[in-house]
Amino acid sequence: MNRIDRLFAEKKGPVLSVYTTAGFPGLNDTPDVLRYLEKHGADLVEIGMPFSDPLADGPVIQKSSQKALENGMSLATLFSQLRDIRSQVRMPLVLMGYLNPVLQYGMDRVLEECLRCGIDGLILPDLPPEIYETEYKPMFEAAGIHLILLVTPQTERERAEWLASLSGGFLYLVADAATTGAKGAIRPEQEAYFQRIRDMNLPLPGLVGFGISSGETFRIASAHARGAIIGSAFIRALEGDGALEGDGALEDRIRGFLEGILGSDPPLSGSRQ
Repeated sequence: MNRIDRLFAEKKGPVLSVYTTAGFPGLNDTPDVLRYLEKHGADLVEIGMPFSDPLADGPVIQKSSQKALENGMSLATLFSQLRDIRSQVRMPLVLMGYLNPVLQYGMDRVLEECLRCGIDGLILPDLPPEIYETEYKPMFEAAGIHLILLVTPQTERERAEWLASLSGGFLYLVADAATTGAKGAIRPEQEAYFQRIRDMNLPLPGLVGFGISSGETFRIASAHARGAIIGSAFIRALEGDGALEGDGALEDRIRGFLEGILGSDPPLSGSRQ
């Protein structure tokens, strides 16, 4: 069973997914970031593949992506860093990014590397579902790797049902039509959208993303879905007030951030139950 499916089957409470940019804040920090996220309560991690033109991302993630590229991060480097990651973490891992670098690397090679490293899914927001269905779906299914598709507030019911039939693991429920980034609060129209999706009784669980930045917004979003995704707020926490100092500084920042979302005594993540 894919680790994402196992997580949603076993986890009783809200699922917390955290987005982190590969190669940020330091080129070689990603494996440590993953270990500390699992240790302190994250259930699932989306590893951002840095890209030079991340149009859907807000300024915080754009800045982290640019920094990661300056650090020397690439898909080849990321796969090299993740080669032994399954000896260190058990939670589901998803790669998220733009289609261009994936196609340059080769979709077949990406899936092979994902299998080798133990990656459970991909999120490629600019891959048209129609193209995925006709060209790539058999490749993903043969590899046992999920493609997670996005539903937006503008998605009609019929298309949402079709996307759910194509997607694997979960549906990414985009909370806002704007770029990524912490928005501070969940608006009433967003809650209405979450409820509309919930009322569709789609065959896949949903995680709310875009604008989730605090314990309060995480709880509100989780009341309407199986959980939520936090990205920009976590990247900002990794930045902190300056350079990391001391061996435990990175873990301290991650622990402090997750305590702010989950409380000081978070439950074990679903992958460790």
